[in-house]
Order: sequence, then C-alpha cells, then structure tokens
Amino acid sequence: MKETNTTAKKQSFFRSNPVINRLNKVEERAAYDEKSAGYGRITAKTAFFLLVTVAGMMAYLVMKATVFANQPEAIHFNYKGFEVSTSVMQLGFFVGAGILAIITQIVAAFARRTIPVTGTIYSFCQGFLISFTVFTVIKGFEYLGLLALVITIAIVLVMGILYSANVIKVTKKFRLIMLTLFGTMIAVSIFSFIGYLIPFTRPFVASILGNFWVSLVLTVISIIIASLFLITDFATIDYVVTNKLPAKYEWAAAFGLAFTVLWIYVKILDLLIQIVGHSKK
Repeated sequence: MKETNTTAKKQSFFRSNPVINRLNKVEERAAYDEKSAGYGRITAKTAFFLLVTVAGMMAYLVMKATVFANQPEAIHFNYKGFEVSTSVMQLGFFVGAGILAIITQIVAAFARRTIPVTGTIYSFCQGFLISFTVFTVIKGFEYLGLLALVITIAIVLVMGILYSANVIKVTKKFRLIMLTLFGTMIAVSIFSFIGYLIPFTRPFVASILGNFWVSLVLTVISIIIASLFLITDFATIDYVVTNKLPAKYEWAAAFGLAFTVLWIYVKILDLLIQIVGHSKK
C-alpha cells in the first residue's frame, strides 16, 4: 500500500499548473447530500474569470480616455522595437497591477479558499496589463492582440481535441518532459537574474537576452510549456469531476484553466510583438 501511495504522489506532482496541482491529491469526496463538482459549473466559472479579464481590459481603456487623458507623456522607452510613450501615472498603474497580479496568484496557489476573490482580482489585473500592452505599448499594431486571441483559441481547441481523443496522455514520460522544460526555464531565469545583478557579467547577460533569436526560442519554449500545462489542467478537471470532489473545488479547477489560457495568450502576444518589432528595425 505504501508503494502504491508513493507512486500516486510521483505521478500527480506535475499533473497541473502551480495554481491547482494540489487538487490531484485531494481525497475528500462529496457527501451523499452534498453537491459534487460538475463540468458545466467549472466551465461557467472559467468563463467568469475570462470575462473579468475582459472587464479589466475595458477598465484600462476607460481610464485611458478619462483619468490618463490629460497626463503628460513624460516617459519614453523602446520595448522590443516599439517606441512607447506613457505618463508616470499610467505606468504606475501598470506596475501596480503587475505586482497585485503576482501577489494574488501566489495567494491563490497556497490558499485555495480565497480563489473566488484572489482569482477575480488576478484576472482583472491581467486584463489591465494586456490592455496596456495592446493599446499603449504596441499602439498602431493593436491587431496583434486580436491575432494572439485567435491563436490562443486555436491552441485550446486543438489541445482539447488531442486530450479528448487520448492522442496526448498524462503519462510518466509526459510529466518528465514537462519537468525538464519547466525546470530549464526556471534555471535560465534564475541564472539570468543573478548574472544581470553582477556588474562583471551584466553586459554578457544583457547581450544574450537582448538577442532576437534567443528571446524568440525562449518564448516558444514557454508557449510549449503552457500548452502542456493546459493538457494537465484537463486531466485535473476530469479528476475533480469523476472522483466526485465537493463543488467547492470547482473554483480552483476553473481558475487553474483560466490561468493557463491567459498564460498562453500573454506568451503568444509577446511572441508576435517580438517578431513584428524585429521586422520594424
């Protein structure tokens, strides 16, 4: 029995993204008179988080037309080939939304009961950040935001079909590939950050990360990892529903899926920005 339990833990460790990976370890089952998790409600809650993201995008556009309208564009910088002009207040809100998004996703990962609130705040902030990127950073190329959306939907549909048809299965080999890719990305990020902090290695690190092809490859790998997490999210949702976990776990399953979809969208948008920005030079 001990060997079986150990194997189960090994198999479930990387089954899903950090937001909902612990759902695979939940042994709680819905009581006889208690509602169990359902696919329909998980889908509705996922749609809720995505709609909140849209609300965040709209909020930025409203603030851009009102609060930020009369602010002087005192800050100018180049972002991956795009000349950006923004105000101190506008950039301040952007940084604030980014910090809040990081905090809420961490809280959601460790305090699952807070997801209805933290997940909503995170989704709203992500929408704000996306809107700032699309309508300010790449102003004049807003169509890239729509193109990224189309590609994201295509990826979600394709991965969903592949999972449903058992073409891609969450096997030990599959998890090993995920672990390798994910670990590589983390290692690269950590060493890059440390290298950039050291004055002696900073020019070297900056030249490598500033290289178009290196950046492009890293972004593509990130998209692959995000897509793999999407498959594991589907497997986790199946686990939640088929094992009749209480309905309270629907929020975690839904936010995990929404989190991955937004992750894919942001990385695809970044990829398109890099390609178009490089072509402008």
